Amino acid sequence: MSEYPETTSHDVDVNGTKVHYLSCGDGEPVLMLHGWPTSSHLWRDILPIVGRSKRAIALDLPGYGWSDKPPGTRYSFTYYEKILEGFADALSITSTDLVVHDLGGPVGIFWALRHPERVGKLALLNTLVYPEMSWAVKVFGLSVRLPLIRDWISSPSGLRFSMRFGVCNKQNITDEVMRGYQEPFVTKEARTGLLKGAQGLSMKGFHEITENLSQFEGPLRLIYGEQDRILPDVAETMRRVKDDLPQAEITSLPNCGHFLQEDDAEAVGSLLEEFLRTSG
Repeated sequence: MSEYPETTSHDVDVNGTKVHYLSCGDGEPVLMLHGWPTSSHLWRDILPIVGRSKRAIALDLPGYGWSDKPPGTRYSFTYYEKILEGFADALSITSTDLVVHDLGGPVGIFWALRHPERVGKLALLNTLVYPEMSWAVKVFGLSVRLPLIRDWISSPSGLRFSMRFGVCNKQNITDEVMRGYQEPFVTKEARTGLLKGAQGLSMKGFHEITENLSQFEGPLRLIYGEQDRILPDVAETMRRVKDDLPQAEITSLPNCGHFLQEDDAEAVGSLLEEFLRTSG
């Protein structure tokens, strides 16, 4: 018998939108949210570790991965709030722990603050939280809107560049690993969805997070890779979260970049499993 539980792939209808997700293990649920340009594939090596003590679930947010990418949709904070509410209802989840990364961070935090009864523990990994953006995020915001540049950044070569740029251990981003990120975006329509997914989160939503963050009362874990070139101000962000929420515990990983799940899945998974398993 394997030490780790099996990960299975599923689709569920949420408000008329197909949402794909991976699930591993039994027990109380923990929901994992990815950011740009990734998907549930980012969590593939984390799920079995956390799944030893929890029901670990990683979904593809609409616009990403194998979930639908409705062309007329604005991928806003309130849109994703409704998706997460519908997803939880579809899986009969009344309360869940939450782990978020990159753009999945503000999406998940926004949902958690609007629905505190649904979220217990919260873990933040190399993510955006506040409306004050670094120069790197501002450049990215322009890149997904400018003709030619946006076409390249969402192309297979652009996705490869982003993933390799976002890790310390570039040898971990093998051709096989990259296929898992590239295959959902082989069509122009799918790449349009990916670009729109990076454009829909408004400053109003970030300001709402800032205003209400101190109201979160659950256990909070902050884990980040120190060598983040995509969010170079991540250490400052984590310290600010700690100021707003003193119950937070911070762990920095010196040999990890932005995509710390790819740099050191064992370390990240073990830290998450310990945090999520223990009572709090």
